[in-house]
Amino acid sequence: MDVTEVMGELERLGTEQNRKVYRRHGMTDPLFGVSFAHMNALEKRIKRDHELAEALWATGNADARTLAVTIADPERFTWDKLEAWLDGLRSPVLIDLLMKRIALKTPFARDAMARWTASNDEWIGRAGWTLLGLLATEDPSLPDSLFEERLSVIEASIHRARNRAREGMNSALISIGARNEPLRGKALTAARRIGKVEIDHGETNCKTPDATAYIEKIWARKPAAAPAAKPARGAAAKPAKAAAKPAKAAAKPAKAAAKPAKAAAKPAKAAAAKRA
Repeated sequence: MDVTEVMGELERLGTEQNRKVYRRHGMTDPLFGVSFAHMNALEKRIKRDHELAEALWATGNADARTLAVTIADPERFTWDKLEAWLDGLRSPVLIDLLMKRIALKTPFARDAMARWTASNDEWIGRAGWTLLGLLATEDPSLPDSLFEERLSVIEASIHRARNRAREGMNSALISIGARNEPLRGKALTAARRIGKVEIDHGETNCKTPDATAYIEKIWARKPAAAPAAKPARGAAAKPAKAAAKPAKAAAKPAKAAAKPAKAAAKPAKAAAAKRA
């Protein structure tokens, strides 16, 4: 498919109802209003096509850009290209998708997070904090100290951060608290000091999750610790196997004892035949 064909299909699939919903959630015009189901189906059909992604992004259409992010190749992004795609975005949905599908998978994800979380721009700040939350959940190689430093920044500045950046900070706080036990305690301490976080979600039914309650809920749903591993097979297992043999041998007399009972049943069967 080329860009003209895809744009025609996106326009055909869009609806006014979806446009209204997406605008309420911060999606910006131009916009067709394509459902997530249709968008997912298009992504599966196209798969990876970086050249098409570049052409779709250049249209400026929100639906085309959403599809572009899902079919682009993260390995083809330079630092400058990633910043160019982020520049000027004012849609929290599209920013979050760009962080998840592209920025997180680049070799400079950590540097991007550090730079963007330091920005005073509402939307670049959101990108940075969203990326921090993704790193907390997706990259186990990072040291706890990186997240501890960011917890201090969140605690000190969340209430004076701009609205959508503040939302990203609250989400990152929850993700850090879900990462491991030590960070769980530190994130809960920070969340209790922070208290209630106010976020304007516009004309939607979205609610701001309470970080303390949400972190506790995540841990309550985590599976219980796995049972102790079975001892390795080998020498240690042999005594148990050997101990089972007497029990097996002891069962033989019981089997043999059943034979007389079976034999004794034959006269009774013959007597019953005579009576008949």
